[in-house]
Amino acid sequence: MKNKREELVHLYQVMLAIRRFEERVVVDYHSGAIPGIVHSYIGQEAVATGVCTNLQLDDRIISNHRGHGHCIAKGADLNRMMAEIYGRKTGYCKGKGGSMHIADFNIGMLGANGIVAGGLPIAAGAALAAQLEGGDRVVVLFFGDGATNEGEFHEVLNLASIWKLPLIFACENNLYGVNTPVQYATGLEHVSERATGGYGIPGVVVDGNDVVAVYEATKKAVAGVRAGGGPVFLEFMTYRWRGHFEAPGMPDLRPVEELEAWKEKCPIAGLERILLEDGIVSRQILEEINTQVMQQIENAVSYALASPLPAPEDALEDVYSS
Repeated sequence: MKNKREELVHLYQVMLAIRRFEERVVVDYHSGAIPGIVHSYIGQEAVATGVCTNLQLDDRIISNHRGHGHCIAKGADLNRMMAEIYGRKTGYCKGKGGSMHIADFNIGMLGANGIVAGGLPIAAGAALAAQLEGGDRVVVLFFGDGATNEGEFHEVLNLASIWKLPLIFACENNLYGVNTPVQYATGLEHVSERATGGYGIPGVVVDGNDVVAVYEATKKAVAGVRAGGGPVFLEFMTYRWRGHFEAPGMPDLRPVEELEAWKEKCPIAGLERILLEDGIVSRQILEEINTQVMQQIENAVSYALASPLPAPEDALEDVYSS
């Protein structure tokens, strides 16, 4: 990016695209238009945006079940994303993967994963591949605090440490695994302590609702990893506004006052204040950006609705066995 203004406006545009995309998906899911299960990324937009803005096209990312924001921030096509979520043949997985299995190898998006911690071993493999290929490619692994209680987490941290893999652990600590507080589940205030204390991997705790802080922390981490410094653990403190997943009657046991307090720290509103107070853009420009984003979302929905559903015989395609 050329200057501060362009950087900040870009960050705003990406976060807003994620927010509007997710808002539409939530509405359409509850109207019955979208099949399967949806995990909303609303509230955590600053993490995906600040991290992926530092990455090159050929850098690779691995996502998790709450992965729409990661896909959008890495440059995925909104039309194909929406088509996949709608279960249409023009989607990224031909309508057979749905919300939790979007991938685009052409932009370095190696896929989301519906299994908690399922992306960790994939990330280790991708990072090892990048190391063997030479060059300065990095791999970013997005995962939540709940994944740090899985065995794969410790295995991958150990491998990343001893092999000095070009891997950035991007932990989105939204304080809960479904309805279980992270401190209850781990006994720690910050899960990054497991990386620093157990495996000697440098760890940094970042305000995950401040997109500029996320961007700057990631910029420093990426530079170190590209230079051969080995893995880095970034713990982004954030909060999801929706329940664990979209489902009628799904209980959300988090305190209402806690949720409202985090909404006051909305990452998009925070950057909007900076843009306006520093005179970087006008309110009119922000409204124009929103109009453009909303049109992109409408186009994506129209594309999905105009696309065919998979045929029964398509279930036999893209199936591999030995």
